[in-house]
Order: sequence, then C-alpha cells, then structure tokens
Amino acid sequence: MEIIKVKDYDEMSEKACSYIVEKIKELQEPVLGLATGSTPEGLYDRLIQQNKEQNVSFKNVSTFNLDEYVGLGNDDPNSYHYYMNEKLFKHIDIDKNNVNLPNGVAKDLDKECQDYEKKIIDAKKVDVQVLGIGINGHIGFNEPGTAFTSRTHVVDLDESTREANARFFASLEEVPKKAITMGIDSIMQSKEILLLVSGSSKSEALDRLLNGEVSEEFPASILQKHSNVMIIADEAALNG
Repeated sequence: MEIIKVKDYDEMSEKACSYIVEKIKELQEPVLGLATGSTPEGLYDRLIQQNKEQNVSFKNVSTFNLDEYVGLGNDDPNSYHYYMNEKLFKHIDIDKNNVNLPNGVAKDLDKECQDYEKKIIDAKKVDVQVLGIGINGHIGFNEPGTAFTSRTHVVDLDESTREANARFFASLEEVPKKAITMGIDSIMQSKEILLLVSGSSKSEALDRLLNGEVSEEFPASILQKHSNVMIIADEAALNG
C-alpha cells in the first residue's frame, strides 16, 4: 500500500482529483468505481471544475457506484442515485448510459445484485475504485463479519453505520436498514484502489487498517492483500 500524506481535506481532494484526471487521460475507456458520503465530495467538486475548464472529458468514462439504500427511489434526496447526480453527474459531460448504480427499489433484489455484478464483470473490471472507510472498518456497505468472498449482495446495515449516516436524514428512524452493496471480492477485483481518509474520527480505523491483522471482523483489512492500493490521508487521520 502506498500512503500519501497530506495536510488536510482540501489537499486530499486535490490529490485525488489529479490522480483520477490522469487515469482518465491515460485510458481509452476508463471504468471508475465511485463512492458516496462526505469524504469524496471535495473530489467531485474538483472533477466538475476540471471538466468545466476542459482539462478532462468524461465522454468515454463508465462508472459503477458501490452501493444504494434498499427502498429509496432514484428521485429520493437521500438515495445515492440522487446524490451522485447532484454532486457530479449532472455537472459533467458523462453519457448517462455509462452510469451504473444498484436499483434499491428493484422487485427482485437478489436478481438485481446478480445483474449488477454481471455488469461489472462485462465492463472488464473497474480501473480505479474510490473508497472511504467506515469507523467500524466497513468498505462499501460491507459490515464487520461480511465474507471476503462476497459479491454484490443485500446487507443489513450495522447500527453504527445507520447512526453515522443519520446526519443526512431527518431522524435515525428514516435511515434505511438494508442496502445493496458491491461485495468485498467485487471491490478487490478492481485494478487499483484509491482510499480517501480524512479527520480524526477515522484515525483509529486507519491505524487498524495499516497495522492490524486481516480479519472479516474489520472488512477494510482485506485491502492489505490487494496489489495496488493508494491511500491519501490527512494529518488528522494519520495522527488522531
């Protein structure tokens, strides 16, 4: 794992943007794996700016998002479809046919998981998967105890995850209890992984990732086994 130390959130976002832009320019038909939440927002802001300044085009880019809440439609402001459209997609020149997210209101959720996994496989692997890390070590919505062999599946959200995400909802009761997520093995199939970590609240999780044992009780620990992981972490995350 390569660790890039930066001063703060802004520098983390800037470094991540530069890396993604270079990858898009380097590859003919880049496939990006994208994350949601507060961590990648600065990255998306900068990608939008780079696109507006015509420094990069997304016309040949395909994207796969890590996850989506079960029960939230695409137009629900708390859905990840809505988040991605507001925070990135509607501001850039990406072909909407190349944008992929799980359908959280599919009638047959198991089939939706299988179909989504097949789309990723058909795309011949994600070139760069952007990840954050949960305070309990989750990546995507793969909670502690998730099998390292898992592929795209429906997951029961850990209470700590629901509490962490409640700030985006009117109340904890409104936070969905289930989600569709790429599995850990799905994530590990990515050619490269870009892990963004910012803030003292993530310092314990980052330390455990870097120095702890590989265990399904701490899902992010599997990243130790991936051959190409870049971690961009700020001082607060590294120093606690």
